[in-house]
Amino acid sequence: MARSQKTFQKKEREKKKLQKRKGKEEKKALRKENSKSGSLDDMMVYVDENGNLIDTPPKEKDKTMEIDASQIDVSTPKSASDDIDAERRGKVKFYESSKGYGFIIQDGSNDEFYVHGTNVVGNIAENDKVKFKIEKSERGFVAINVSKIG
Repeated sequence: MARSQKTFQKKEREKKKLQKRKGKEEKKALRKENSKSGSLDDMMVYVDENGNLIDTPPKEKDKTMEIDASQIDVSTPKSASDDIDAERRGKVKFYESSKGYGFIIQDGSNDEFYVHGTNVVGNIAENDKVKFKIEKSERGFVAINVSKIG
């Protein structure tokens, strides 16, 4: 007579697969049970006047608030760096005359500006004191009308 084709290892693997499948089905049923939480109102969260999250909707009387529109400032404050037309002074941090570009550090604020050789009046070199104006470009502010002081 021929022997059965099912070995002990095959039987054990089948048992493990069956247990795993049953475990997955139980977890799926448990998730389905827990997901039936109710309506949309049960899932809503509200924000109170202090910015905290709460479950209950705010009271109707708390929603109305008087705002004086004349006290709202809609302009932006003007800073010192907004004055583009002013002449500035600084020091050449780096300048490569063969390539025609460099960088200038403004005195006082330590702002760094790119300078192109076409915007230089005369000759400049590293560590020279210069005066210049700035102009807004696509990549930020650049120094223009750069000239050596003294």
